[in-house]
Amino acid sequence: MALIILGHPNIEQSVANKTIIENVQTNMPDIEIRNIHQLYPNYQINVQEEQAALLRHNLIILQYPLYCLNMPAILKIWFEQVLTYQFAYGSKGDKKLKNKKLLPSLTIGANQEVYQQDGYNLVDDFLQPVKISTIYMQMQYLSPIFYMACHRRLKATLK
Repeated sequence: MALIILGHPNIEQSVANKTIIENVQTNMPDIEIRNIHQLYPNYQINVQEEQAALLRHNLIILQYPLYCLNMPAILKIWFEQVLTYQFAYGSKGDKKLKNKKLLPSLTIGANQEVYQQDGYNLVDDFLQPVKISTIYMQMQYLSPIFYMACHRRLKATLK
């Protein structure tokens, strides 16, 4: 069974992330979805509860919009507080998440061309901290999913 860590700070105003989550809830009811902004609107993460959720699942999906070329603040705080020494890594923690899979799934407002430079995908650079953290925790990093040009698609839908 999979776990989705939804890191969108305003899911009700979202089009892409909201649609993704609604489709998952409808078509895959066994997937656990943790809307961390809704659970922790004051950014006071319940570390034990989040760690327990990670332990229950073999596939962890990070679902979030790309904000200022990074993850939203709530997800960054979640990373720092939940994926801690002696839980996610360290002499006692290195086996708790070992071999679990992590899949980044991002929505990006701009077209793919905006993030291309000489055929190189710059979004891969933005995800390096996630990828390196995953490897450091002895997890399996899966190739990310990108839903790009969300703003352009939204404008086309509204016309």
